Amino acid sequence: MNMTYNLLPEYDEIRPYEAHEMQQAFHELIHDRQFALIMKSFAPWLPTAVRNALLRLAFVGVKTPLDFQKRFMKPVVKYIMRRHTDGCSFNDDALAPAHHPTSAPSHPRYTFISNHRDIVLDSAFLDVMLIDHHYPTTVEIGIGDNLLIYPWIKRLVRMNKAFTVRRGLSPKEMLRSSQLMSSYIHYAVNTKQENIWIAQREGRAKDSSDHTQEAVLKMLAMGGTGTGAQKLTDLNIVPLTISYEFDPCDYLKAQEFQQKRDNPAFKKSKQDDLDNMRTGIFGYKGHVHYHCGKPVNEWIQELDNLPKNEFFATLAQRMDREIHLGYRLFPCNYAALDMLEGNNQHAEYYTPAEKKRFEDYLAAQLEKIHIPNKDEAFLRERMLTMYANPVRNKTAAQ
Repeated sequence: MNMTYNLLPEYDEIRPYEAHEMQQAFHELIHDRQFALIMKSFAPWLPTAVRNALLRLAFVGVKTPLDFQKRFMKPVVKYIMRRHTDGCSFNDDALAPAHHPTSAPSHPRYTFISNHRDIVLDSAFLDVMLIDHHYPTTVEIGIGDNLLIYPWIKRLVRMNKAFTVRRGLSPKEMLRSSQLMSSYIHYAVNTKQENIWIAQREGRAKDSSDHTQEAVLKMLAMGGTGTGAQKLTDLNIVPLTISYEFDPCDYLKAQEFQQKRDNPAFKKSKQDDLDNMRTGIFGYKGHVHYHCGKPVNEWIQELDNLPKNEFFATLAQRMDREIHLGYRLFPCNYAALDMLEGNNQHAEYYTPAEKKRFEDYLAAQLEKIHIPNKDEAFLRERMLTMYANPVRNKTAAQ
């Protein structure tokens, strides 16, 4: 990987750590009191000094964020895959002509734009699958500063190749922040030779109906030079579809739907964000599948003569179609749609036992919701809709 680029100081406020900063960041991390308490929970019988000594020993030879991901993060993510999924699969056939381990030094870099299922794991699973499929590097990821609620979290994600996306800004601040982030993403792909992962929209689609926000594409086109198509061509965008058989946060999303229905001013707390992160990581997900769509560069030039607003609207629609076509649909998706619409139109895609399994799962998830004036029928409809929407979207795309 090319490490000869010059660091640009204007990116210091948002970029991940560089190789020469890793030792200091690691030293500060293991001396952070809150991080120490979390480490203690993994091995409470070990004295702090011994635990820190073992961490330091494991860190020997870690010079770059990619080293850190392979040494520390990959085993953790593999453990989560083993314990909390029924397996993860990755289809990169659409990228296959350009991808071969022997061509790694000249391997193209990609900007993966995907639907958003899990705050932490969307990019973490992708990193592991890229490593397992012999890609020369993983992804740098955009993470909202609303999630960086403790210094140790910010330090850890910057060691793990994350750049900061600022939230809750005034319009003027938002413009400057978007320009800086776009410039950084172009720099990361073309100068640092990194891949990028970014969600197609701010926040997760609570109803699992995934649609690309034009604002995300407009932000990406703020950097680079030339027409909108030329600027985005520089980023080698790949629409990426993430499919979960079961979403462990489904009941939390349904709960939030009712809380917002009953109180339009409702806003999640920092603790709610942490609960979502914890549930997403350690909850049962069934099978997880990642599917790479056709790279945007294969067709984006067709849109170059469109007026600016029409260009971004059409681009978003074409990307949505690629993402929707990439869904892997499971028996529970088809069963949910039939349960929602009160028919058996998709019964060929699930057995009675699979439908019963999903009904039992749904009942167990609904049991976890404890809020005032719990509206069981509304919550059930919201959860069924989450599982039905991928079928509706894929059918429409076909």
